[in-house]
Amino acid sequence: MPDLPGLHAGDPARRIPPASVARLTIYLRALNSLIADGTERVSSEELADAAGVNSPILRKDLSHLGSYGTRGVGYDAQFLTRQISSALGLTLDWRVAIIGVGNLGRALAGYPGFVSRGFGIVALVDADQLVVDTEVGYLRVSAVDELEAVLERTRTNIAVLCVPTSVAQEMCDRLVDAGISSILSFAPVVLQVPDHVQVRKVDMSTELQILAYHAQRAQEPDLGPISRAQ
Repeated sequence: MPDLPGLHAGDPARRIPPASVARLTIYLRALNSLIADGTERVSSEELADAAGVNSPILRKDLSHLGSYGTRGVGYDAQFLTRQISSALGLTLDWRVAIIGVGNLGRALAGYPGFVSRGFGIVALVDADQLVVDTEVGYLRVSAVDELEAVLERTRTNIAVLCVPTSVAQEMCDRLVDAGISSILSFAPVVLQVPDHVQVRKVDMSTELQILAYHAQRAQEPDLGPISRAQ
């Protein structure tokens, strides 16, 4: 999977490192929660605590956006939210097509958090004739044979793949050929794409395996390195 590219903020020459981009999404979620609770200004320590990072890292991350904080006063929460949203591209029009309308695809299509964060679900596509032409929410499911036409008609610029491993690469290739350069894949397979295409993979089984490892470690007695090696 290609690395998440840095983002530009303000000055076109300024580029935000990938690790900072990932943390900006966490800061934005924390800010939205604080604002919902009535917070108007927030210190770097308060925001770092809400986001689960240390304040020096947070200040360094926010420095990529410019200096918006005031010493002793903190950050204007609403303004900082707008700045992070702009840097992440969330003020643009993101039109999402979900490819594969099984249980996962339907759940994603019905998730209200996408719209509130600037992502509109504009198309649903599936290969199952029993699913095609049914409705999920306000959208009709289109046939996979119509994929390219649907993407063009809806002006889709992000695609979500919820398809079996056996067809994931084929569907990915069709998306790329249709001009889609941002793909979120739930298929447990590494997709091959050109350098200009960004693929983010969500592998829930891998995440569960990592959790299982940590849960196992937490339950083991601390036997020390020598005992563990025996």
